[in-house]
This record gives sequence, C-alpha cells and structure tokens, in this order.
Amino acid sequence: MDRNQVIGFVLLALLLIGYISYNQYEQKIYETQKRTDSIARAKLQPPKKDSVIAPQSQAVAAVADSATEALRKSQPPAYNGTAQSVTLENKKLSIQFNTKGAFPTAASLKDYKTYGQKPLYLFNGAGNYLNAILPFDNGKATESLYFTPVSRNEADGGKTIDFVGDLGGGKKVDIIYTLAADDYMMHCNIVLTGLPAQSLKLSWQTLALHTEKDMANERLNTQVYYRFKNDDNDYFTIRNNEEKIVHNDATTNWIGFRKQYFSTVLMADEGFSKMDIKALAKPEDSMVVARTFAEMILPLKPGSNEQSAAMKWYIGPNDYNTLKSYKMGLDDMVPLGYGIMSFVKYINKFALIPIFYFLASHISNYAVIIMLMTIFIRLILSFFTYKSYLSSAKMRVLKPELDELRAKIGDDQQKMSVEQMKLYRTAGVNPLGGCLPMLFQLPILLSMYYMFPSFIEFRQKSFLWADDLSTYDSIFNFHFTIPFYGDHISLFTLLMTASSLFLAVYNRNMTPQDPNNPMMKYMPYVFPVILMGVFNKMAAALTFYYTFSNILSITQQFVIQKYFIDEKAIHAKMQENRTKPPVQSKWQAKLEEMQKLQTDRSKVQPRSNKK
Repeated sequence: MDRNQVIGFVLLALLLIGYISYNQYEQKIYETQKRTDSIARAKLQPPKKDSVIAPQSQAVAAVADSATEALRKSQPPAYNGTAQSVTLENKKLSIQFNTKGAFPTAASLKDYKTYGQKPLYLFNGAGNYLNAILPFDNGKATESLYFTPVSRNEADGGKTIDFVGDLGGGKKVDIIYTLAADDYMMHCNIVLTGLPAQSLKLSWQTLALHTEKDMANERLNTQVYYRFKNDDNDYFTIRNNEEKIVHNDATTNWIGFRKQYFSTVLMADEGFSKMDIKALAKPEDSMVVARTFAEMILPLKPGSNEQSAAMKWYIGPNDYNTLKSYKMGLDDMVPLGYGIMSFVKYINKFALIPIFYFLASHISNYAVIIMLMTIFIRLILSFFTYKSYLSSAKMRVLKPELDELRAKIGDDQQKMSVEQMKLYRTAGVNPLGGCLPMLFQLPILLSMYYMFPSFIEFRQKSFLWADDLSTYDSIFNFHFTIPFYGDHISLFTLLMTASSLFLAVYNRNMTPQDPNNPMMKYMPYVFPVILMGVFNKMAAALTFYYTFSNILSITQQFVIQKYFIDEKAIHAKMQENRTKPPVQSKWQAKLEEMQKLQTDRSKVQPRSNKK
C-alpha cells in the first residue's frame, strides 16, 4: 500500500468509529426519554385494580376497622373521648379545666393585674395538674381518663361542675368542683362508685408564673408551707437551681405553694396521711417562678357502695385578713417574722396590723397611713425617748469631770471604770438610760421590716415617684449590675441613707464620745452606707418608712433638746444629789463588785508570775 491508501483507510475507520459512537449516544437519549414519559403517564393515570388483590385489601381494611370499633366499644366510656376546656368562675376567680383528667389547667384572679398590667394568672397551661391513682385497671390515673362535665348553679349563687368518669360495669369516679359566688376557696370532692378503697394517692404539680416587677425578689419570697394535724406548721424557701425534697409521714392538714403575693393551697378535711414535696426554681426560665410537686395519700370515707373525700383549694392573694378568715392557719403564710426574729410577728399581729387596718378603713393613701403609723408609734415611745435624751444631757454635763478623772488616772482603765461608776452614782446618772428607747424601738423597726414588704395592700399603690410601694422605686437604671448594690438607683433608699447619716452626726454632737474606743465613733457612719446596698431592692413602703422615721427622730430630738431639757437645771440637780446619801441599785452594786474582783486579780497576777 502506498501512502495515499493508508490515509484513506484511516479516514474511513475514524468515520466508522464516529458513526457508531453517535448512534449509541442517540439511543441512550431515546431510552432515557422513554422511561421519563412512562413515569409521567403512570402518575397521571390511576393504577389498574387487580380483580383479585383489590377485593382482598378492602376486606382486610374492613375487618381491621371492625376490630378497632369493637375494641373501642368494649372499653369503658372514660377511655374514649375528646379533651375539651371548661370554665368555672365567680366574681373573683376564673378557673379553666380539661375534661381529660378533670383538673384545673389555668387560674386567673379578676381583681389583680401583673406588674405589666396584664391579666394575672397564678398558673396556666401544660404542667399544671391534680392526678389521682384509682383502684381500677391496675392503678388507672385520672389524668388519662375522659370526663363528662355536668354544670349546675347553686342556691347561694355559686356554681358547680361535676366531672363524671364512667368506667363501665356500674363503676365511676366523680370529681366535683364548687365555687361560691364571691370567694377564693374552691371545694373539691372525689367520689368513687363501685371502686372500694381506703385511700387515694394524689400527685399535684404547679408551675407558678411570674407576676411582679423583680423576678429575683419574687423567687426569694417563694416558699412551700404545710400545716400538721397538731396545728404545728413548717416551711422552706425555694432556691435557684436547688431541688428541695421533703418527706413527712405525719398527717398534714394542708400544703401551700406561696409566691410573694399569691398562693395556691390544697387542704383535706381528713388531712393527708403522707406527703412528699419537690420544688425547683430555674433562673433561665423567664416566666416560671418555680415548679412545685407534691405526692400525698388522701384517706377516703367508707360507704356501702361509695367512698369519698372532701378537699378545699385556695387560689388567691396572700391577704392577711382573707387568709385569717378561713381559720385554718393560712395567715401563717404571710411572713411577719421568722427564725430568731419570730417574736416580732406577735407585735405585728396584736399591735401594728390592727392599727394598719384601722387607718386603712378611713384613709385610702397608703403613704399617709405609713406616716400616721410612724407618728403614733413615736408618741407611744415618747416617754422613753425623753428619758434617753435626758440621760445624754446628764452625760454631757458630767463630761468635764470625766475628763479630769481621765487626766488624773491616766491609762489605768479598770480604775477609771470604778471611779466613773462612783461619779455616776453620786450624781444620780444611769449610764444605760440612753439605751432604753433603742431597745423599745428596735422590735418596732424589725416588725416593719417584715410587715411592709409582705402586705399585698401596698401592691401597685403609687406615691410620689414610686409607682409601686410593694417593690423598689427606681429613678435611674444602669442596664448593668454593680456588686453589692444593684442595677438601679432607689431614691427612697438614698434619702434613708442620707437621713441616717445626718442623724448619726447629730447624735454624735449631742452625746459625749469615749476616747478609749475610737472605732465606735465611725460605726454610725459606716452602718447606713452598708445598708444602702441591702435596701436598694427593698419595697419602697419600707424605705419610705425608715426615711420618714429618721426625719421624725431628728425633729423630735431637736424639739426635746431645745424646749424640754435645761442643762443648767440638770447640773444643779446633780449637785443636790451629791449632798444626799448615795442610793445604789443592785445592778450597780453587782457591776462594782465585778470590777473590784477584776482589779484585785490583776494585782495578784504579777506576784504569781514572779514565783
């Protein structure tokens, strides 16, 4: 072959290869398009029914539906139903129930609003329930049953809803709620028919919602209370991220979940024979103050074919008079003094609270009530206050003589104490006379410390720049937190601190200072500054009371010093007392005896060391 033939054959081969490749490519495209068209036609056209398989499938489905219907009909009516919402309300409360479980899921108080002026719900939504374990079907829980609600009106204007759970075969459970026309107390009766049992196990959970201005303070005031059959009571405070668990086998009359100003309390006529409580607050949850859970055993009253138990459910404010009116000890949930300061609650209950309610019945402005209470208390203690200022005046008159003794005796403190007591005795001065008013005023100050932040009457009552006397007033917010102070400035707290410092300066100028104890002269100034951080988050009613009390103290002290105390007459009286035989009290005699013994021991001690 020559060169031209070779080139010709190569070209023919390339053409043949190109033709074959192109033909295969076109065939592939054709097959792909064919499959696509087939799938599209299959989607558009209904599938052909096989004459044998289709009737068999329909028969199987019909049998399955019949079996399901037969199973449903064989079950008790309470096992089948639809969950619905039912409302029971009166002038004060609106309570929503779920027909599945027959328990309250939400409760709102009509006479109150949240701090943001929204409808106030104590609890609302999933997570709130009251469940009972029935002696049926291996311990069936009421929360899984469907109830039929039957409503009726009572003769006294109240309303009742009877949730009927038909368990079949003459067995049923009724959960009956009755709400009076104008009350926060709801009655709850559980009646078992054809279900013999001596008791029921109850589980109760509440998610308490945020309603106040300061969530942190609201959580600090969230507690669980419980009262025993012997009228003793106990409580614990719910802490952030700390699950509190309490177990008690004693019979408990009631269990209460208390927020700062509102509570839910469950009580049984026959008491709960056992009790387990769990409580937890999570800071990351911005709407739920705390979750509280309780399990208890509810005794049943025996009957021929029925067993029943009567309970009451309080859902309302922590109003002292309202809680006290039920005569069940519910008023103990208003903290008027506890711990080592529990004695002040008796001052509140038998003195300050009656005065408060008397004034509140005639005056609507609660700031004016605070001022009138302060003035009234000052008038009662005015005799002791006068005695205190008189004692301070006597000490001032004796100061020159004390300075002479101190210069004469020198650094011998024990001898100085003995001579100082002799001088007081001959002049007729009681060195503790200035302490008596403080001893009488301190319990009052502590009583107000507990009472004002706890009384719901101050809630959402405004005065001057404070829009709510039950919480702190704020004239400026930092939008960040200052350690030991807070994220805002309370003007009432600043005024309280300023008036306390002014009172300390005034008292320092009016009272002789002990040069041997230089630290004491700074304490009156340091203490108010420390308290400024503590009281910055306190209720405005309390800080206003302390501010007004300080102003009243300064005014009272000025008037007494100016118009009722004559230091020249006091000095003359002291000189007269020195001419009379000294009358020594038992306390002074005991004090001098102790000082003398201490002096004698100090004289003997060096000799024993030499030996």
